[in-house]
Amino acid sequence: MTAAPQVLPDGYVPNEKGTHADFIKPIEQSLNDDRHYRLIRLNNDLEVMLIQDPNVDKSAAALDVHVGHLSDPKNLQGLAHFLEHLLFMGTAKYPRENEYSEFLAQHSGMSNAFTGLDNTNYYFEVGHTHLQGALDRFSQFFISPAFSENCKDRELRAVDSEHKKNLQSDSWRLFQLEKNLSSPDHPYHQFGTGNLETLEEAPGREGIDVRDELIKFHSKYYSANIMKLVILGREPLDQLTQWAIEMFSDIKNLGIQPPANTNPPWTAKELLKTTYVKPVKDVRSLEIKFPFPDQYPYYTIHPARYITHAIGHEGSGSILSLLKKKGWANNLAAGTSHGGIGFEFYKITVDLTKEGLARYEDVTYIIFQYIEMLRREGVRPYIWDEITSLAATSFRFKEKSPASGYVSRLAGVMQRGYAPEWVLSGSYLIRGSDPKAVMEGLDALKIDAWKSHLVTQDTSVVPGGAFTETEKWYGTEYRVEDVSSALLERLRNLELDSALYLPEPNAFIPENFETDKVPTETPLTTPVLIKHTPLTRIWHKKDDVFWVPKINMYFQLKSPLSYSSPANNVKTQLYVSLLKDALTEYSYDADLAGLSYSLDTTVEGMILSVEGYNDKAHVLLEKVVEKMKTLEIDPERFHLIQDQMDRMYKNFKLEAPHQHAMYYMSYLTQEKLWTQEEKLAELKDLTPADIQAFYPALLARLHIEGLVHGNMTASDALKTGSIIEEGLAPKSLVPSELLSQRSHLLPDNCKAVYKRDVPDPDNVNSGLEYYLQIENAASKESRARIQIMAQIINEPCFNQLRTKEQLGYLVFSGVRKQTGATGLRFILQSERDPIHLESRVESFLETRMKSYLDEMKPEEYDKQVNSLIQRKLEKDKNLRTETYRYWAQIVSGYYDFEELHDEVEEMRRVTLDMTRDFFQTSILPSARKAKKLSVHIQSQKVPAVATPPPPKEGEAPAEKQEPSVLRDGTTIVEDLVGFKAGLELSRAPYPVADLLRYSKL
Repeated sequence: MTAAPQVLPDGYVPNEKGTHADFIKPIEQSLNDDRHYRLIRLNNDLEVMLIQDPNVDKSAAALDVHVGHLSDPKNLQGLAHFLEHLLFMGTAKYPRENEYSEFLAQHSGMSNAFTGLDNTNYYFEVGHTHLQGALDRFSQFFISPAFSENCKDRELRAVDSEHKKNLQSDSWRLFQLEKNLSSPDHPYHQFGTGNLETLEEAPGREGIDVRDELIKFHSKYYSANIMKLVILGREPLDQLTQWAIEMFSDIKNLGIQPPANTNPPWTAKELLKTTYVKPVKDVRSLEIKFPFPDQYPYYTIHPARYITHAIGHEGSGSILSLLKKKGWANNLAAGTSHGGIGFEFYKITVDLTKEGLARYEDVTYIIFQYIEMLRREGVRPYIWDEITSLAATSFRFKEKSPASGYVSRLAGVMQRGYAPEWVLSGSYLIRGSDPKAVMEGLDALKIDAWKSHLVTQDTSVVPGGAFTETEKWYGTEYRVEDVSSALLERLRNLELDSALYLPEPNAFIPENFETDKVPTETPLTTPVLIKHTPLTRIWHKKDDVFWVPKINMYFQLKSPLSYSSPANNVKTQLYVSLLKDALTEYSYDADLAGLSYSLDTTVEGMILSVEGYNDKAHVLLEKVVEKMKTLEIDPERFHLIQDQMDRMYKNFKLEAPHQHAMYYMSYLTQEKLWTQEEKLAELKDLTPADIQAFYPALLARLHIEGLVHGNMTASDALKTGSIIEEGLAPKSLVPSELLSQRSHLLPDNCKAVYKRDVPDPDNVNSGLEYYLQIENAASKESRARIQIMAQIINEPCFNQLRTKEQLGYLVFSGVRKQTGATGLRFILQSERDPIHLESRVESFLETRMKSYLDEMKPEEYDKQVNSLIQRKLEKDKNLRTETYRYWAQIVSGYYDFEELHDEVEEMRRVTLDMTRDFFQTSILPSARKAKKLSVHIQSQKVPAVATPPPPKEGEAPAEKQEPSVLRDGTTIVEDLVGFKAGLELSRAPYPVADLLRYSKL
């Protein structure tokens, strides 16, 4: 082991065993957090947070290395990201490339990683009894990775595919353009993802051995002293400590400092520029960006929060409020964006209307007016006190989250330089007040130190009427011009607008946090039906698990009118959007105070929800319901929101190919689904008067069904139902109108394919969803069998199709669950032709999967089933996950609150032989009962031809792949409606038991 560091940071003392140092100060944690924490420093200077949670179902660990793609060599851009991929592909101790993923899959686990600008984060979760085995495999990534030449060549294709997946994504394109327009001398300028050009072709021309460079990068930067490790498990802290010492002490400590960049990425040469950017989708936005001080050193007071609270506010007096009144904007977002060690950005993004696009300089002027107003007003104590109070409340009642996400975030936070005792609280709490730091932040938002991006397809606002340059990696068209001298002159002579002023005091800040806690050994496992009339059904469960002062209220407003036609669906969506728009200023304060509402359309009608601190939840609910009943349609806002919806429908064509495949699979198998084209045709002719006349009819006849779960009594829950009943005053529906949508059932021996082109002619990827529907989906036995099959198939599918065959970055297998139907599905996105993708899925099932099942031993099968059962029986992490579980059963129409328990019992009865038989009769493509439907979304580009890397010495050649053709007997679906018309329908959802069994009426 590496010798103990000579000088320990403050608060650490050497452990008497000599294996590590202990942090002896108390670690500040939320009063709602019942876990036990210990912070240690191994002798190799690796800081480790150990967390014991006796109730956790999944154990987890994460390791964050303080190096990212800012450290890529200029001639090997993407190297850090490539290394992240390759570490999963075997180590000296565990050389099999899928050893780690297979172990996790067999024990209810998963893993992932990401490469950032200045960090790389690896994490996993696993069934709590298998943490030790997972940690041993995980630790070897950082001690002795294999760097297999063959794995390297194949995984490079995955990196390239990942990049190509993002080529038509506006967020990725804009991010890279921002980097590309930074100083060429700064590493922020570089291309972080990497592709074949940067990691194979260009290095090959220069005679660079990329494998050697990967090893050098790992050896240079993967040092224990710039790593942070978090381990979460059920075991006592002493046991977790021992595992950390045994498994991670051999990581080398090179005594290096995290790579830092003291120079900003934007020099005077890059500032005071407006870049006109052509997006893929029809969007209009203005983004104003400033160089900003690195905020990590200010973590005790978080001064930028004050600035963001004001600039990003949506209430009266805000930037957004004024822009909306002028008809120039729909939304605004503001905040800091961490760049890397030593530099940061402040960004203000405005979603513009057509007029706002034409007046973008006026929009810019208003933003600077507001910033100047903030400077002149100074730091107001009431705003600072509100921000401080809300931060303290958020931390005090912080709930648990999934284990892998929690450890990953915490490992990243540990890199920020917080005092160790505040590593849990530092991202939340504000300690004291420092107006000077806030003013310094405001002073960074300078009139002479900013740049902007104007994103639009409309060339009428682009100087010269054309984009003149093309970004190298994504092909984004753009044009860079100096900020106009006229605008700069206006900014240097600002006059304030009286319509812009500081936010008013927030009336929604919660004051009552009482929970009336009465501990119980046996919490209720179902909600209770407390109201059951022809008009209204209310379910209630008083929180008896988490004891937080929060409430979740969900109400389904079922209306046969809302989805009866494409026109009515569009009218409902417009009504909901206009209502939200009208409530923005009122509801924003509630949202800041941890209380929010939503209103969303569904095929059944609408779902209204209110979530957050219960103290003032009824006030928000009353206001929303009142506005639902009394909304006056503003013609100007109508036309602006109509424009938003028009672009949303049209932009669907530019979604990823795999999303189109899933959409059309839903269209083919769901009883009723209006297409984007059908809705777009109705949208263009609608008027404000149409919506004003429609929505009273929409609300006139409803069925109200609600779930009230959390810190609220049954009597108060009934009052929330009365708020909706009395506020909307609808008549009830007749029983036949309560029936929910059904699914189409495929016949035996169905071999159907629906084909269409990717609508975006520039997208190089194709998409496939391959669906095998099963018989009798309503039976628990069938559902248990398909879930077991999906569990067993998942890891071999990914290993074969993604890792070995490199069909594409996106390879997924799992269960497709619909009302009255279920089945196994495979989703792929690739440069390869969809016919080829389908043939490889079928080859996998007929060869690899068949032999895998035939050779599977009973003990291996038991591992898989137990892994699935353990995952299904995971405890709810927080109030919301428990609420979602109940609500999913209510809106499904089945009310099967015991579904998990019953399915688990069925899984325990399904044997290996039964699973083999199920595979032979229902999953094999050649099976007589197999019911296959696939959707092929074909790229308009020429499909790529697979060029697998040649085998290395001693390795077997890649499996020969026969020419790709569709199976004999395949039916090509030409007429979507005609195909659906020929299919039977499933039974409509129905309660599995008399609802009165859950009643206390």
